Amino acid sequence: MPKTIDRITHIIRIFGLSARQFDMSIGASNGYTLRMSKNNASVGSDVLAKILEKYPVINAHWLITGQGDMFSTNTKSKSIDTFKISEEEIDAIIEKKLKQREDRDKDHLLDEIKKEIEAAKKDLK
Repeated sequence: MPKTIDRITHIIRIFGLSARQFDMSIGASNGYTLRMSKNNASVGSDVLAKILEKYPVINAHWLITGQGDMFSTNTKSKSIDTFKISEEEIDAIIEKKLKQREDRDKDHLLDEIKKEIEAAKKDLK
């Protein structure tokens, strides 16, 4: 029986996205989908919720169980193209992630410097 990750991979193909684009669209880490697929791993409920939020045309029951139609009956008329992520959105997400990482790295470096200063002060006493 196919797992949820198999259905997610199917969604990616149907929507014409790369795994990276899909990961970015749901706010998952880069390589998340490929890693989960490679390891045949289970997908967390938080990720499923993000998928259903970003792609409301997907039938939640189908995504979780594999039963029923892939697309919700009340959203079948929506175009799949509506849910594709643009290159501009990808660039914005990448910039945001890079800024967050840069800020984290700066904070870490500042903490290390403070520790070194405190250690130097103790050595001087």
